[in-house]
Amino acid sequence: MRDHPHEGAAAPDSHGPTDGADGPARPVGGSHAELPEVWHGSATNRIQWLLAAIGAACLALGIELAVDSNWTSGLAPLVMSVVGCVAAGLLVLFGTLAFVHVAVRVDKECLEVRCGHIGVPRRRIPLDNVVGADFTPQVTPRHWGGWGYRWRPEQGTAVVVRRGEGVILQLGDGRTFTITVDDAEAAVRVIRGRLRPRKGTPAGA
Repeated sequence: MRDHPHEGAAAPDSHGPTDGADGPARPVGGSHAELPEVWHGSATNRIQWLLAAIGAACLALGIELAVDSNWTSGLAPLVMSVVGCVAAGLLVLFGTLAFVHVAVRVDKECLEVRCGHIGVPRRRIPLDNVVGADFTPQVTPRHWGGWGYRWRPEQGTAVVVRRGEGVILQLGDGRTFTITVDDAEAAVRVIRGRLRPRKGTPAGA
């Protein structure tokens, strides 16, 4: 899987160049007859495995210091070194493993996002709480201040595991929820097709 699925090129349904994540999201159409019963999507960032390996190395170093160290400068420096290495290793290891992969599931009732290969953290959004969905061709960690589960008051909430295409959900409370996921245009079609009409406007319009 490429880390930049849409970078530098217009998406298949576009009629002109895209401006990136800072520009307006492009509308995506679709026929209700083509909607799958359940849509599954995912995104993976293999670079995160390198960071996880660094975390594991820090953890191993802390354990090595605790078991085999012969420091003569006192117990306190040894304890501080061991605790520091173990804490840093655990933080990096679990922080990266939780966001090396994201899985998205959309059915008739809700959209569910599961992070990491064990599915934690997880978020479930009932489609009754969604008022719209847009495709965005370029989400980057720079826009959100890093990888992972992010929140910014001016932008909303996001799950960012890699740079590239994603889905922006417009929620009923005025907030947004952004997810990096492969084949985001298909996800938008499915979500729009599942939305119930509001105030006389057909769903997906």
